[in-house]
This record gives sequence, C-alpha cells and structure tokens, in this order.
Amino acid sequence: MLIFIQNDAEVPAGTYAELLARKRIPFAVVEAFKRKKIPPLAGTSAVIVLGGSMCVHDVENHPFLVKVKEYILDVLNSGKPYLGICLGGQLLAEVLNARVFSVSCGEIGTHSISLTGEGLNDPLFRLVPGRFTTFQWHNDSFALPEAAIRLAFSEGCPNQAFRYGNAAYGLQFHPEVDQQIVTAWCNGFDSGNEPIQHIIKAFKCAENPYRTVSLQILRNFLDISGVSSYPS
Repeated sequence: MLIFIQNDAEVPAGTYAELLARKRIPFAVVEAFKRKKIPPLAGTSAVIVLGGSMCVHDVENHPFLVKVKEYILDVLNSGKPYLGICLGGQLLAEVLNARVFSVSCGEIGTHSISLTGEGLNDPLFRLVPGRFTTFQWHNDSFALPEAAIRLAFSEGCPNQAFRYGNAAYGLQFHPEVDQQIVTAWCNGFDSGNEPIQHIIKAFKCAENPYRTVSLQILRNFLDISGVSSYPS
C-alpha cells in the first residue's frame, strides 16, 4: 500500500493517483488537513507527501503539520521510500534539520530545471533528460540537509531535488499537476479576478513533455519502492 499525505484540499495527488489507479497499485490518500488519522507504517510500501499553501513553520494555524512531521521522521527511521513534493520536500528538509526559507527562491509557472551529475545517475531520474520542463508554485524553499545529495537545480532556485540516504527524496517542483489543477490555482491566486492566462497557456503548451517526464519520475519511484511489479 502506497500512502499519499494530502496537506491542502486544493493540492491533490493529480496524475499520480490516476496512474496508480490505472496500474491497479493499492494506495490511500490521507487528508491530513482534516486531521485524518495516518495509518501505521506496517503494511505501507512507500509514502508521498504532497504540497500545500502553508509554510512548514505555520503550525499555529495548521497544527496537523506537527503530526505530519512526526510521521515523516518515522518514515525515515523505517527506511521506507519517501517522496516529498513542494511542501512535502520542505517538510523533509526541516525534519532533517535544514533551514526552510520563507519567501525565498519563489517560482510560479512552467520552468525548466537541470539535473546535477548525481541526479543524472540517480534511480529517481532514470530515463529523464538532463534538462526538463516542470511546473512550479512556491514562495519558500529549503537549504540542502547535511549528508543529502543535490540532484537538480534551476536558475531561480538552487535546490530543486535532493536525496537523503537511499530512498528519501525531496522535490521543490510539482510533477503531479494537470491542467485542471493549474487552472484552479491560477483562478484562486487572483482572488476572483481574471486568471493568470499566460501561466495556464504556457502549461497547456508544455503539458505533453511535462507529463511524460513527471510520470517517468513516478514509475521510477515505484521501482525504488518495489511496487512496480503489480499488474498494469
């Protein structure tokens, strides 16, 4: 069983849940923002922690984050594969005692990122080009945790992906969104005004190569997690 931790009603598992359902790989989505109980790690093959509009430090307004951080630490101690997306990557960095900076290296929209030499050889990025298209929506970013390996970077944000140990990954970018999610975020971002049409248009133009790479990253994570042998 693969577990998604959802931290925000507006940040679902998107295409990643779609692929798992299509491959008939068992998974569950835990709505942590509703204070839903996170299942025990026994029987869990891997964990994906999704993004959110809050920052990692905002536990006063979002007290459920305390439990999410505790759970991430348990995942690390168990050695089970972990993939943190945007806020999920920032939470991983914080749990590993790295600084998470507010309003730092922010990016919104379709951007290219590059793999480091280590990233080119990392199993999470197998068959992924050295430079590829991503979708970004973040104001905060993280420093690289001690002993972590930097795997990707962009011109505006030096830490786009890292690995800690053998199977814990933090991503700053969003590989799971689709056009519906992007449009909803843009509409919400403008607080009822006209949506940011250029962001939606740019994503639509780049969606096919973006989706190809994003789903390859998930397939690679499933291989790392040992669950890709389920029937497709």
